[in-house]
Amino acid sequence: MLLCIDIGNTNTVLATFEGDKLVHSWRIKTDARSTADELGLMFRGLLAGDNVEITGIAACSTVPAALRSLRSMLSRYYPDMPSVIVEPGVRTGVQLAIDNPKEVGSDRVVNTLAAYTLYGGPSIVVDFGTTTNFDVISDRGEFLGGAFAPGIEISFDALAARAAQLRKVEATRPRSVIGKNTVECLQSGLYFGFAGQVDRIVERMVEEIGEVRAVIATGGLSGLVVRECRTVTHHEPMITLIGLRMVYERNR
Repeated sequence: MLLCIDIGNTNTVLATFEGDKLVHSWRIKTDARSTADELGLMFRGLLAGDNVEITGIAACSTVPAALRSLRSMLSRYYPDMPSVIVEPGVRTGVQLAIDNPKEVGSDRVVNTLAAYTLYGGPSIVVDFGTTTNFDVISDRGEFLGGAFAPGIEISFDALAARAAQLRKVEATRPRSVIGKNTVECLQSGLYFGFAGQVDRIVERMVEEIGEVRAVIATGGLSGLVVRECRTVTHHEPMITLIGLRMVYERNR
């Protein structure tokens, strides 16, 4: 099986694929201070727990310190295992039609590849993570750029930290848009506010590039508000991992 590793700012997601079929998945917190040995023990423990034998590894990371530890872990614990880390020089087939291609995170490149392969273009990927990323893909599969917005959990934390009478609450849909207590007022503003933010940014992007074939919601927090987003046409939480599988196949 192929092991795919997506290291994000908040969480690290792992999944195994048998061909194009996703078989296992795990989500753990990202700690940039984790050593190669800690990563090795953690990953091997997860795989052993489900009796998984891997034949290859594909990975991407938005956290430089975690990427260094990952490289060391692979060389120590999986020295003979075929592996691909998405970085400049790795074949993805994605053209970066932006001012500075070196600024683009590897996760956005992988998302572009997977979205275009699965749904065609033009299309838009909305990735709900530490930040909410909007990635725009042309009708030829080019990465055209996008937008960043604060993530859902960052906004919850900021309100709790900066407002004296507010506290952190569960990120979930309230009973009504009109909150009847402090908790519901917080949940309403963030839940419906983020859905409205997604819809308006997508609408403006469509005004610029024309009709799109798909708007894909992904990321660990996408399930919180995706049902309220009128512009989202597909929900694929594992699109980054699917893209990693595709990159691995292109480079082996």
